[in-house]
Amino acid sequence: MEILLLIALMLATAKVMGYVFERIGQPVVLGQIFGGLLIGIFFETNPVIAQFSNLGVLLLLFMAGLESELEEFKRVGKQSVFVAGVGVFVAFFFGFSVAYFFVPFHEAVLYGALMTPTSVSITVKVLMELRKLNTREGTTILAAAVVDDVLGILVLTVAISMIKGGSVSYSSLAEVLISVSLLLFFFLYFGPEMANRVFRYVSRIDLPESETAFALVFLIVFAHLAEHLNLASILGAYLTGLALGQIPKKKAILDHMNVLGYSLFIPLFFVEVGMRIELSYVLHAGLFALLYTAAAVVSKILGGCLGARLGGFDWKASLRIGVGMIPRMGVELAMLAVAMSSGVIGGDALTVAILMVFTTTVITPPLLKWLYSR
Repeated sequence: MEILLLIALMLATAKVMGYVFERIGQPVVLGQIFGGLLIGIFFETNPVIAQFSNLGVLLLLFMAGLESELEEFKRVGKQSVFVAGVGVFVAFFFGFSVAYFFVPFHEAVLYGALMTPTSVSITVKVLMELRKLNTREGTTILAAAVVDDVLGILVLTVAISMIKGGSVSYSSLAEVLISVSLLLFFFLYFGPEMANRVFRYVSRIDLPESETAFALVFLIVFAHLAEHLNLASILGAYLTGLALGQIPKKKAILDHMNVLGYSLFIPLFFVEVGMRIELSYVLHAGLFALLYTAAAVVSKILGGCLGARLGGFDWKASLRIGVGMIPRMGVELAMLAVAMSSGVIGGDALTVAILMVFTTTVITPPLLKWLYSR
């Protein structure tokens, strides 16, 4: 019963704080995160709420995929590779350079790797609020984030292989590359047609919300598949939404997912993000953590902006894309957990990672909103 009461408190806080922040001209998501920060002072999250939260971020990326146009996704493929490639290189260079003066070489390599991925769940929510998600810039950010996470996982694989074995595990690299290639090829070229055929049969099941239920089934199955392939689960969620977004049933699925997501799971996700931020860690962060966090912000803006310019965007659009690539959250903490469980980095890295996650999560919504209002 205590868990249910905590969920009720989190939902109420999400809506009230979201409304307050919207009234003062700030993104709703920022109010939800701050609401979670306040709840986190008195209550701790738990595995049950964590699973609800995890489904929230999967639903958010799934709906982002539903709202994306596949042809637009293919059209910005070249630009997204530029944005992700340059962004990963610049972020790794900044992260390694800052860490090199504070920690041993092998840890500096890992700190560089931890800075590379982008967590677009915050950016997606803001772009949805601004109705800018299904634009060339929004689609580029989403596509670049997919490439970004893959490159980040590759960098981490190389780093851990070098540290533990003294050399690169080419088999691990090949496994990740093959998994990503097969997943992208399947969803981009066969996913829409297969989804259309499946939902023709699903629509014959004359029960309430059958299509919504099967959409959830596919979301969870393919998110799990991506995770099983050592990729981010949000990659599977986004690609599933992208495939279902091309079928005639798209609008009905999206409408029902909006109700399900925004009434329960997505607010819980953002509130739990705030609850996970340890104020004591943030307040007692040292010089290294502060410099590393500043580098995390600057590197993504610089790398994303330069990559977008190389991809053909003007400076204004490039800056928006660079800012949209700032947030770090789930993938980075998962990478940190992998590195810590491998014994190649200590627990003190958690303080640095938490400050980076906190700062990049908080500053992105107002920055994006300001850039789009100009």
